[in-house]
Amino acid sequence: MKFVIGFIKPNYPGEKRVAILPQDIKDLENDIAVEDGFGYEMGISNQEYLNKGAQVMSRADIFEKCDFIFSLKLLQPSDYQYLRKGQTIIGWTHPYGSGRKFYEEQCIPRDIKVVDLDNITPRLFYHRHVYNLDYIPRNFVYQNSIIAGFGSTYHALMANGEMPTHETKVAILSSGNVSQGAFKAIAAFNPTIRMFYRKTMNEFYDTISDYDIIINGIQVDQPNINIISKEHLAKLKKNCFIIDAAAHQGRAIYGTKFTYNEAPIAQTEGVSYYCLSNSPSLFYKTASKEISKAFTKYVYQPSVSKIISYLNKKPSFIYE
Repeated sequence: MKFVIGFIKPNYPGEKRVAILPQDIKDLENDIAVEDGFGYEMGISNQEYLNKGAQVMSRADIFEKCDFIFSLKLLQPSDYQYLRKGQTIIGWTHPYGSGRKFYEEQCIPRDIKVVDLDNITPRLFYHRHVYNLDYIPRNFVYQNSIIAGFGSTYHALMANGEMPTHETKVAILSSGNVSQGAFKAIAAFNPTIRMFYRKTMNEFYDTISDYDIIINGIQVDQPNINIISKEHLAKLKKNCFIIDAAAHQGRAIYGTKFTYNEAPIAQTEGVSYYCLSNSPSLFYKTASKEISKAFTKYVYQPSVSKIISYLNKKPSFIYE
């Protein structure tokens, strides 16, 4: 059975990425409907989507006529009026992070299913049950994470107004995709770089006062466990700058909140930090190409009924 996935333009602040491009609409198990003007940020007309067999609808019509709604970033309150009982919302929905309130207050009461396309562990959330979508491979959209690390680092340095030199000491936490992108960006300035991993964090803590810049690429899943705590912040070198490229507000670094393009730097405990939640959108054209290819292969091409079939399985764990 074919389903229609309705794609809306994300209205999250500063978001310009496009989740599906016309060249990737081929041999799909699902039909596609896009919001009027969906591709304009990429210079793509409605007609280019129509030529590939997609439908073009208003935002309201997509919510009314499509049971599966794809929003690249978290839905904003202005869209809550359109939600219908039993729909499925797909995208970077973050039910354990920035999307917790949306999931608990909007989705659970309306029997709405939520798919979080996390790069490491994609999951289906329905009421208090959580299902790991294990047919989608780990790191299926890793290039977007590399762009996140690269974009965060360059943008943060420019916003902070200070170019690193060979005398600048940098600590990068983790060796994952985000940290690889951060390393690529900051290495161009030839600073002294040390990379730390979860197993060597004690060494980082012993030397934490040495660094001029700390870049975090570690994603924190458990609440109330900070990579850099309030006590650690007190030990930092004067004018140390923290770039949270993983963008885990309040979790990775104590006291942080998301920052935005118009104000990318804030302070916690007197320490300046950067925590932009959608930094890949700084390179939105490059990121859109990677997202569209990866999501088409693993999400749009298989029937979305494959996702819903997980409701017939035993939950991976209970949502808390």
